[in-house]
Amino acid sequence: MTKGATITDTKLSQAIDRYLVFLQAEENKSPLTISTYRQSLNLLLELTNVTDPLLFDKSSIRIYKSALHSFRTKSGSELAIRTKNHHLTILRAFLRYLVQEEEMDVYPPDRVTRFKEEQRQVKVLFTDELERLLGAPDLDTKIGKRDSAILQLFFSTGLRLAELRSLNRDDLNYKTREISVRGKRGKIRVVFVSDKAKDALEHYVDSRIDNLDPLFIRNHDMARNAMPPGEEFRLSRISIYNIVKKYARQAGIMSNPSPHTLRHSFATDLLRNGADLRSVQEMLGHKDLSTTQIYTHVTNPQLKEVHKKFHDK
Repeated sequence: MTKGATITDTKLSQAIDRYLVFLQAEENKSPLTISTYRQSLNLLLELTNVTDPLLFDKSSIRIYKSALHSFRTKSGSELAIRTKNHHLTILRAFLRYLVQEEEMDVYPPDRVTRFKEEQRQVKVLFTDELERLLGAPDLDTKIGKRDSAILQLFFSTGLRLAELRSLNRDDLNYKTREISVRGKRGKIRVVFVSDKAKDALEHYVDSRIDNLDPLFIRNHDMARNAMPPGEEFRLSRISIYNIVKKYARQAGIMSNPSPHTLRHSFATDLLRNGADLRSVQEMLGHKDLSTTQIYTHVTNPQLKEVHKKFHDK
């Protein structure tokens, strides 16, 4: 950045501000998504000398990519390849906005190439680990009933943490065992609730004596006298995250699973039992099939056995 310039007084920073307004007003992006984009584009302002979107070229993009390699977090850690590529993806989206919405003759977005990544190996739970985890909560307590419902629902539906947290009591149709979920980019999809998850949810909801909207709440005793909707009682993201961690420790699972591990386990369980990739894509709410393909490693051993049985003559 030129001497004396700040991230708030350049043509580039002004264009970024317009882009973030566009994401909120026209694309209906969530506050969390907009915050993530703002942080990434602020990093772009910090790491480049570009002050005008029209000045992006092959050289400045190369300088930015080099700066991403050199950048260190507050803890002194290097950015992971996936994180670097995330920043490049946001830059591409920003440039695409300038081309399509502001009709600027800027550097072509598709020429901003990402770093090569090794195929991600997802973490999943073995069957016995999954059984121990799902069986860990104490069903004689209200907290145990709630936590059991959370764990069962994660594995039954493959919901993201934020999607599960945002559920309200009336979102679940017990008769059809379906939940309509608003996922990333505001896309609505239907997820399906297993018998075990339905039973766990009913046991938990039946134990509550409040009239609040959120499906999963804290401070049940205080909630009983609160008036709806009761957003202040909704479990936080970190609370739900810690619930999974807590029962994993109790179950003696050493792989340190997270809520996303249950989402991975949901997907791999479907594939192992014969589900096709596009159906799994729909149930996970993935925009692109390529995202779902990270799970195909679980089917590779089965393909090898099929080849050996039917073709290795």
